[in-house]
Amino acid sequence: MSLLHSHAHAHVHHEDHGHDQHAHGGPAPEGRGFRLRVLVASLCVIVAITVASFIQVRAGEAAVVTRFGEPMRVLLEPGLAWRLPAPIEAAVPVDLRLHTTSSGLQDVGTRDGLRIIVQAYVAWRVADDPNDVRRFVRAVRNQPDEAARQIRSLLGSALQTTSAVFDLASLVNTDPKQVRISAFEDALRNQIDAQLYSAYGVHVIQVGLEKLSLPAVTLAATVERMSAERETVAAQRTADGNREAAQIRSDADRDARITISDANVKAAGIEAQSRKDAAAIYGQSYAGNPQLYTMLRSLDTLDSVVNANTNLILRADAAPFRVLVQGPAGIGLGQAGEAAPSGASASNKGRPAR
Repeated sequence: MSLLHSHAHAHVHHEDHGHDQHAHGGPAPEGRGFRLRVLVASLCVIVAITVASFIQVRAGEAAVVTRFGEPMRVLLEPGLAWRLPAPIEAAVPVDLRLHTTSSGLQDVGTRDGLRIIVQAYVAWRVADDPNDVRRFVRAVRNQPDEAARQIRSLLGSALQTTSAVFDLASLVNTDPKQVRISAFEDALRNQIDAQLYSAYGVHVIQVGLEKLSLPAVTLAATVERMSAERETVAAQRTADGNREAAQIRSDADRDARITISDANVKAAGIEAQSRKDAAAIYGQSYAGNPQLYTMLRSLDTLDSVVNANTNLILRADAAPFRVLVQGPAGIGLGQAGEAAPSGASASNKGRPAR
């Protein structure tokens, strides 16, 4: 029994001695593992902080680097950029692409006191300038919905003031030459462009009308106005036609008078020439045979004086009737007895000529 106890005591003493030698002979494996884990964790933290300090700027966007909420710098070039880790600095992306905002249906009044319902749109984008990007971020806190809401409100107010300087006929008309939609859109753009840029750093690219309609009251007034315009146009065209017809008739009458006058002048010239020629012939006849000339002139005189309704009471032997009573002998062309019988002369001497 004592032998067994001595052996066990010796074995325990041996194990304790060996354990003391192991503890005092070198570093423990658990200490090296702890330091390795701390080193790996530190490297991971450094890598994470380094990766978090890089930001990516996409095409069509700008990045605003803020320090404790205040914009510090603006990055416009696409690619990777560096910033201080959060929460010291943060990157706020700003969309530089084209946006479209509609005004919705707006009931506005025209210059002539009529109501119309219009809906306009505006195409806008943030200018790619650092100052403009900062202005946009400060104004709307980089909230596109807030920017659209404010732009929509400004566009509605601009529609009210712009429509007040245009008549309805310049917006709705069957005559394309009188429609001034382009002028309306230009006036609308000029009114909001400067305000949006100065307040939000936003450039207006285009402004246009999406819809234009008329309420029932305005529609009835428009129909009446168009009917009155058509009646005015019809009356004007009728007046123009009557004026042109009167001018044509006046020109025709003038041309007729000129033609008749020219014809009368020509006829008078011909008649004068014929009288001249006749006088020349008469002169030649008188020179050749004066008695024959006297008889012919007497006959011409009778022809010009006496017609079917003429009643004359003259002596039968008075010129120019002597040639009718006495014949050629009465004017010296032959013997009286040969020219006419004496009985006929005696019987007609006292008879009035008819």
